[in-house]
Amino acid sequence: MSVDVQTALRSPKSYDLARTAIEVMEANHVWPTPRNFGLWVHYVAERESPLAQEIDRLLAAGEPITETLGEALAAQFLPEARLNGDILEAGDVLSKELQTVTKAIESAQRSSEEYGHELAIATGRLDEDDAQTVKAVVVDLTAATKKVQGENAVLESQLAETTAELGRLRESLDQVRRDAMTDGLTNLANRKAFDEGLEAVCARADAAGEGMTLAIIDIDHFKGFNDAWGHQIGDQVLRYVASVIGRMGATPRLAARYGGEEFAIIFPAENGRTAKAVLEEIREEVSSRSLKRRSTNEDLGTITVSAGYAERISGESSMSLVERADAALYASKHAGRNRTTAAQPMAAVVAA
Repeated sequence: MSVDVQTALRSPKSYDLARTAIEVMEANHVWPTPRNFGLWVHYVAERESPLAQEIDRLLAAGEPITETLGEALAAQFLPEARLNGDILEAGDVLSKELQTVTKAIESAQRSSEEYGHELAIATGRLDEDDAQTVKAVVVDLTAATKKVQGENAVLESQLAETTAELGRLRESLDQVRRDAMTDGLTNLANRKAFDEGLEAVCARADAAGEGMTLAIIDIDHFKGFNDAWGHQIGDQVLRYVASVIGRMGATPRLAARYGGEEFAIIFPAENGRTAKAVLEEIREEVSSRSLKRRSTNEDLGTITVSAGYAERISGESSMSLVERADAALYASKHAGRNRTTAAQPMAAVVAA
């Protein structure tokens, strides 16, 4: 079963993880900065993760994990690190754009005040009964008006450029958020997106007085397969299973990589019977395909998945729902794998 780092850090095992991370950092001569600590806690907590595999590869090659390399690893593998960096960059862009707009508005304000002063003077001069004076006033007002028009045009241009830049910035931040909520290997929603999505769907279900179902899926014997064929083949298997789950878990459902070789599907406003049918379809499709190594056409055999699902009871917490779906998954594993199991009803869980 996979380990979620954020959950693990809120459990009694958090101190063990922290101590282990510090020991590994010290053994590899890595300074215990906040970013490095976060990086190495993920490393020791999720030993089968892409981050851990990359660090293992670097260490095996004798490459030191320098500050620069640590920063690059965090940016690549930890969504929150990438998100924070992009937000800081976006903040710099926004600050510069606001400075530009502020200067343009201040300039336009000064120009407007000067124009008002010119009008006041012109009004006084027009009281003089002199054609030459009136002509001079008209010339002066025409020049002042053209000046204001030109400065207003500059302001409009700068505001248009700023609006366009802010639009690009918004699109960039939207993409950053999508990236931060997406698993880099499988392109499914990641654990953060799953956690937020589950809370939102539970809240909507309570508000609408409707049900929902949660399923958790695990690749059978994945660790042995990974050890036998290597991480690259293991990653291909993860992507293959994710592609099947992604098709079945398309919007309005939410398909996510729950962690390691585990996946989850949230079924908004759908009952357990519907979820079971989908899970059985996934299970049968995954097991029906004989896998081959692309480079050599070598037969890798078939893989299977086990699944557990829980139909939510009104008012049930997301944590309780996850625990029941996870228990159902364990039941599938204990019963021989390659099967789908429904969670026990809430009353049975409480009684147990």
